[in-house]
This record gives sequence, C-alpha cells and structure tokens, in this order.
Amino acid sequence: MKNIIGLFLVFAFAKAYPQQSINPLQTTDAQAQKIWVDSVYNSLSQKEKIGQLFMVDLFSNKDKAHVDRVRNLVKNHRIGGIIFSKGGPLQQAHLTNELQAASKTPMMIAMDAEWGLAMRLDSVYAFPWNMTLGATRTSTSSYAVGKRIGEHCKRLGVHMNFAPDVDINTNPDNPIIGNRSFGEDMENVTQKSFAFMKGMQSTGTLACAKHFPGHGDTDQDSHKTLPTVGFTAARIDSVELYPYRRLIDHGLASVMVAHLNIPSLEPRAGYPTSISKKVVTDLLKKRLNFQGLIFTDALNMKGASNFSKPGDIDLAAFKAGNDVLLISEDIPTAINKIAEAIAKGEITQERLEHSVRKILMAKYQVGLNNYSPVDTENLISDLHTQMDDMVYEFAMEQAITLLKNDKKILPIKNLETKKIAYVHLGDDSGDAFLKQLNKYTTVDRVEGNDIATLLRNLSKYNTVIVGAHRSNDNPWTSYKLSSKELSWLKAISKNHKVIVDLFVRPYMLDQLKDIKGMEAIVMSYQNSQWSQEISAQMIFGARDITGRLPVSSGNFKVGDGLELEGVKRLSYGATPASVGMDQSILNKIDSVAQFTIDKKGAPGMQILVARKGKVIFDKNYGGHTYGKDDPVMSEDIYDMASITKIMASLPMLMELEDRNVVNLDKPLSAYDEKYRNTNKSDITLKEMLSHYARLRPWIPFYRYTLDTLDATPLQQFYSKNRSYRYPIEVADHFYASNLVTDTIFHRIATSDLLERREYKYSDLPYYIVKDFLEDYYKKDLNELTQNHFYASLGMDHTGYLPLKRFPKNQIVPTENDTLFRRQQIQGYVHDQGAAMQGGIGGHAGLFSNANDVAKMMQMYLQKGSYGGKTYFSSETFDKFNYRYFADDEVRRGVGFDKPSLDDVGNTCNCTSDSSFGHSGFTGTYTWADPEEELIYVFLSNRVYPDANNRFIISENIRTNIQQIIYDSIIQ
Repeated sequence: MKNIIGLFLVFAFAKAYPQQSINPLQTTDAQAQKIWVDSVYNSLSQKEKIGQLFMVDLFSNKDKAHVDRVRNLVKNHRIGGIIFSKGGPLQQAHLTNELQAASKTPMMIAMDAEWGLAMRLDSVYAFPWNMTLGATRTSTSSYAVGKRIGEHCKRLGVHMNFAPDVDINTNPDNPIIGNRSFGEDMENVTQKSFAFMKGMQSTGTLACAKHFPGHGDTDQDSHKTLPTVGFTAARIDSVELYPYRRLIDHGLASVMVAHLNIPSLEPRAGYPTSISKKVVTDLLKKRLNFQGLIFTDALNMKGASNFSKPGDIDLAAFKAGNDVLLISEDIPTAINKIAEAIAKGEITQERLEHSVRKILMAKYQVGLNNYSPVDTENLISDLHTQMDDMVYEFAMEQAITLLKNDKKILPIKNLETKKIAYVHLGDDSGDAFLKQLNKYTTVDRVEGNDIATLLRNLSKYNTVIVGAHRSNDNPWTSYKLSSKELSWLKAISKNHKVIVDLFVRPYMLDQLKDIKGMEAIVMSYQNSQWSQEISAQMIFGARDITGRLPVSSGNFKVGDGLELEGVKRLSYGATPASVGMDQSILNKIDSVAQFTIDKKGAPGMQILVARKGKVIFDKNYGGHTYGKDDPVMSEDIYDMASITKIMASLPMLMELEDRNVVNLDKPLSAYDEKYRNTNKSDITLKEMLSHYARLRPWIPFYRYTLDTLDATPLQQFYSKNRSYRYPIEVADHFYASNLVTDTIFHRIATSDLLERREYKYSDLPYYIVKDFLEDYYKKDLNELTQNHFYASLGMDHTGYLPLKRFPKNQIVPTENDTLFRRQQIQGYVHDQGAAMQGGIGGHAGLFSNANDVAKMMQMYLQKGSYGGKTYFSSETFDKFNYRYFADDEVRRGVGFDKPSLDDVGNTCNCTSDSSFGHSGFTGTYTWADPEEELIYVFLSNRVYPDANNRFIISENIRTNIQQIIYDSIIQ
C-alpha cells in the first residue's frame, strides 16, 4: 500500500525536471555493460551486425505463412528485434519465447502500446488516452499510467514501448494524432510526457518519444501519404521541439522520427524527415545532443514507402542517422544494400558499429544479458489487476472537466425537488452512466421516435441529463454527433434545465458553440465504464471536479475548467486498494455467502462495504427463494425488521432533539398523556431507547386477536375484505379493525414493568416513539420519513408499504406465516406487531436495499450531514451514539446498538467503541465505524421460508463477514 501512495505522490517534482545522465542507454554498472556489449558485438558477422538494425512486425493472430516469414528473418538474417502488433497476449508470449530461443542474439521486443497493450491486443487492459491524461491539473496520473503500462509490457516480455506521443496537437482536424496527444499546450504536453516517460522507464521498459520533430499540426495521415508541415524552423524549434528537449535532457531512451515533409527543415521537395540527415543527425543528434536510440517510423507507411523502392528507403534512413529501421518492406534486400554501401565506402564501419553498440547497450539495459522466457502462467490475470482499476479510476477522476455550471446546477442537490430524465445521444452504450446515476436517485431514461414525442415525454421532468456517447474502441473513431442529434439537443436545451455530459473527445465542443440554454457542460473525454460511472458520481457531488480542457474547441479555450467541490455523498470505487483494503481478503466473503446459501441459511443476500466515503464492495448472492430463477439484484428490497428503528424512528427523533422539541432526559409523561398515570410516566427517552427502562422485551399482540382454540383470526378483529370497519391492510386479503391498534397501545400502557432494572432489549419503545411522532406531526411515519429524510437522501428504494411503489417481484419474500396470516409473506412486513399497524411500525416495517442503507449510515458517519444538507447537528448525533449506562452493563447507545461490553455477540469484536449499528430479525445487519470510516451492510431473508431457521445466527455469518472486512484493512 505504501507503494500505491508513493505512486501518486512521487510526481510533485515534475516541473523541476531534475537532471539525469544525458546518455540514457548507459547503465549504472557501465563496465559490466561494456563487457557484454563487446562480447556480443565481436561475435557477430558483418551481415549479423547489419541485421541488428532491423525490427520486423509480427501479428500473433495471423496465419502460419506470416509467422514463418518472421521465423526465417530471425533464423537466417539475425534481425535485432520484433514489434508485435495485433493479436492476443498468450499467443504473443508463446511466439516471443519461440523466436527468442531461435535467435542467436536476444531480440528487442517492442510494441505500440500508448494506452496500454490494448492498443494492439485483445484480453488486456486499456488505460486512458493521452488527451484524457492531459486534462489533469497535475502529472501524477500520467506517471501512474506510464508505470502500469511499463509493468504490463515487462510482464509480457516487451522491452520497449513506442510511447509517449509527445506531439502538440494544435490542429483539431489531425486524423491520426488527436486523442493520442496530451493536448495543444506545449508545457502541459511536456509535463505529462515527462511523467509518463519516468513512470514507464522506472519499470525497466524503455520509452520512445514520437513523432519527431512534430506531427501535431497536420490534417493528413502519414500512413496514407506524406503530410506537409509548413511552419518555420523557428516555430518548430520553440514549440514542437520543446518537449523533446526536456525529455532528452532527463533520460529519454529513444525517439521515433516521423515521415513528414517539412520544407523549413529539409529543403528537398517531398523528402521525408525520417530519411533526412538534416533532421535526424544535424537536428536530433547534434543540436539536441540525443544519444539514445533513434527509430524510423514504420517504413511500410505510405509517407515513406511511396518515396523509394524497398531497400533504398532503408539505406537512406540509415545514412540519415537512424539506428533502428522499423518494419522494412524487404529486410534481406535492405541488408544487402547496406552491406554494399559499406563495401563501397558510402558508409563507414564506425557508423555501423555506432548504431549496433547502441542497440546492444539498450538490450543490456532491459535485461537481455540475462534473458528468461515469458512465464505464461496467470498471464491474463496479471494483466488485469486491482492496481490497474485503481490507476484508471484515479486518472479519470483527475481528468473529467466541468466547463459550464450556470446557476450552480451542479452538483445536483435537494433531490426531493428533482424529477430527472436521461436522454441518450450517440451510437455507443450509456448504460453504465445511467445505472450509476440511479445509485443516487431515480433517473428515468426518456426516449422518443421524433423530437415532438421526446419533448412531450420530457414534460414532467424538471432536470434533463443528456449523455453523448461515442465509441471508446480507439482514439480514431468518429466523435461527432449527427445533425439530427444536435437539433434534438438544441430543442431540449430550449425547453428544460439541461446537463450535457460528453463522453467523446473534446473537439466535439465545436458542435455546441451555437446551442444556447445548456445549464451545465461536463467533458468526460471517453466512453469507458469508469468514465461513465465517475462522471455520474460527480454530477451528484460524490467527487470533486478538477479537470481542465487540454485543447481549445468551440467556445472554450485550452486550460478552461471550473473546480467543483463535492457534497459528501457516497462514491463508488474501482478497487478496495483505493481506500486501503485488500481485495483478495475481501473476496473471502464470496465463500462465506455461498456456504450460507448451500446450507440453506438464507436463499440470498446483498452485501455492501464502504470505506472513506466510497463503496468498494457491493455484491448480490443467491436468489429470492431456493432453487428458483430469481437472482438477487441490487434494486431488490428486503424487509429491514429492527433496522427500521435506526432508519426511521431514530432520525426523526434526532431531528426533533436538534430542534429542542424533545429532550432525552424528559419523562414519557411529558410527551404522551396516556402514560401520565401509568407505571411508565417517569421513564425517560434516554432510558427507554437504551433498553434500560424495565420494559417487557416483547408483547405478542397478535395472539390476543386469535381464537384460543384453533388460533384462527377472530372476526371482530379481521376480515378478508377491506371496509370502513376493517381499514388496516395486514397482508394479502387480510384486513384489521382499528380496534387492533387501540388494543396494542392499551396493552403497552398497562403492561407490567420488569422486576429489576437491567439491560433488556425491547421493541416497545418504538411503538411509543411512533405514536408520539405521528401525533406531533399529524402524519404517519411513512410520509414523515419520506419527506424528512429518504427523498432528499436519494433513498428511493426505501420506505414502508413497498407494494404501493414497487413490483412484487422486486420485493424479497420472508416467512411462510402459518400461525397468524396463514400465507407466504411478500411485500408485507414480517413483524406481526408492525403488520397490525398497517405495515408502518416504529420498530419494523421498513423495506430497503443495501445501497440505500449505506446512504443513511454514511449520513450518520458524517454526523448528520449528507449531500450538502444538514439534517441534525454533530452534537445531537453524539448524544445518541453514547452509552449512558455502560457502568450498569448496558452496551446500547440511544437507539443505536453498540459493541458488546464483554466481547460476546453482536459484532466481530474488532470494531471500535465509537462504532454503531443494528441487526434485524429477518436476517439484516448494518454497522458503521467512525474510526475506520467503515460501513457494512448485510441484507438477507434468513426467515424464508421458516423463521425458526437460525443458521446465520448460530454460525455467526454476519459477524464472520465483518471480521473479514476488518482483516482486509491494510491502511
């Protein structure tokens, strides 16, 4: 973990460019390096020395004939290296091992992997593009990405990555650079390139800056033609060469020379820079004093191959000063032509020795003096690690840019007043974006076959989020919206408050310059899953926005970007490592969950873990029932049972205590006159909610409404049909008289107290609290909790009476009640007492999912604030999260459960004393620990189909998982 933190801190010195050796190929053990280079060089024949100059392309996904061609070049022409192109990592590893074994001298293996091996290979990790990294305000993420890409290269046996692209992309119409550039500002490009280079070369993978002397300001593709750059030599020297100078002075291993026509540098008409002695030798080697390896760009590109015959272009490139001739069209012919030129005296032996020794020095530097084959075991998994996700998440969080925020529409606050729609534009998926938006509140996807229908469908929404999604496959795909989509966006912006989120390259902003009325514009750069998810989180203020535009486009200039501070909502992270937790340990939760399901301890469950305000584990297991096709989904809701106490009754009381309406030390008689002349008149709220008030643990109210002979419901209390006389819905076709409720509170008021004062958990306080709250506000607890908390917290999956809001198949069933309601309970509260109150109890009746429970618990961790709103003061929270009767062996706070005082029972005995939470009879549990900034939610229906199933209790399943969570904390 220290290395992870170091990864993000190491680049504070980026602007200083500390001086290093200007010979980037010389190692610290220079004498040993020289001995090895001399030994290898002297073992080579003249043709073999020339062969070292060549690097051939190899596609691991091509046919045998293609591979046989390379096998022949390795065996018979002793080429110096291979540049792998498209294919798969395992195929490439096997070919690398085979060809290295066949080579007399270990070969340099290279790739174009600017945004990772995924630039060429399938089944590997794709990191953010340079343009995205260029949007960050610091160079830390560029270093981190460069380092991870270098480590991936190293793992696959790749010694050199033709990256970073240091072109300063000042031409929006550049067809080949674009997103491959860090941007248009030369200082920003230099800082990011330098960081990327240092990160990658720290792994032992050599960097290669390209495309010298600068491919950023052209609208032509050198793969297809010879582009012309018409700048003066002075302009090129001051702008395009700026990053090269800095990188060369600080250890850049290699440079790739582009195929460009630059009349100010090479006066011969149509003469490519890649074979120009004025550019390669005079400018790069002499003026810039570059001593690293010099590569031509691919010699089969039309920018070079159109110029001369195979072999001739290679000879010209070598004469110009290049060391490595990349992807020659005819290597045998080229070797012969160079040999002939040496024999004729056109090229000196010293010139050949100069380049070959540099190549051998580079091979020593990457460890080819002690070559070992690529280990293919676990190769794929090693190229997809939690560190990769962590680096991607970090980079994307730093890059996303807010360009417009009229009337401070972002971050979205006051969710209770918002009705939000999402409109999708573009040809790629926005599903990850929409799913993440719905983690915060309900956001509906709205569509229409025509603009009139779309606007009509949007009429009931007061906020519209428009996502523009174009393909993330590669940087060259089209980024523009169609004229139809632009006209729709214009119409939507005219009629609604609109937040536009662009998952495209920033040059798309030019299309928006004439569209008015957009309240907010967010530039998210790429349509990757993490870009979509992080951007959605930023819209709701779960993360800060700090990016800045790396290029100018439309109405925006390079460097534009509004900083936006978040409002402390839960965010959702890539990996546990990002919050100091070990994913491999957390993954043990999977086996515990599966064990529980296999043993029929519960049909399924939702388990969520959040730390430091970030959800890093959120999984669903099993199904609603046993053996059926009803898998648990994140949107499914569970009967919370007694967690209702801390999610409904308690926050309402805390709010009133904060307003001085209630006082924990005042007696019940001060709040409810029905208790004034009872044995409960002097009980305080503090005593009652600490379960230290001598109240009976439980009163089986429902039993008093059943026939004493056969336990059938008595007709004076229940009916199968709703009517004026039987208005209370207890279950499906099961309605109760108001007499039931009156009986409940009469029995509570007249119930005996326990003989002695001791800790005794009881539901009765929450019947009393519910009665008080509803009487005070003249509204039921369902309406109160929605209006005061759930709506503004974005807890749209939380509430009483779930069948009124959710389809039945989204509600996880509980017990098959054979004693009272005599039916399978699904969508109705399991607890009989709460059911007799119409499903709205102070102690039970709430339904929710793990994500919503986590929001409430995070609000508690933040001591009363969440999403930019303060619900009650931190002082009030502290009053309720305190053990007032600990000296009397009462572990409870006021309403909150607390860790056991004797290390037995309700937690894993690893939680802090300040931690708090609650459990529920149906198999639910949630706990928060302020010291570790930790939230744990476990939801199950262990009572299905029988409430006598105590497996998760007897096996300590919930607290065993809690122990795993604490074991995973490494920092």
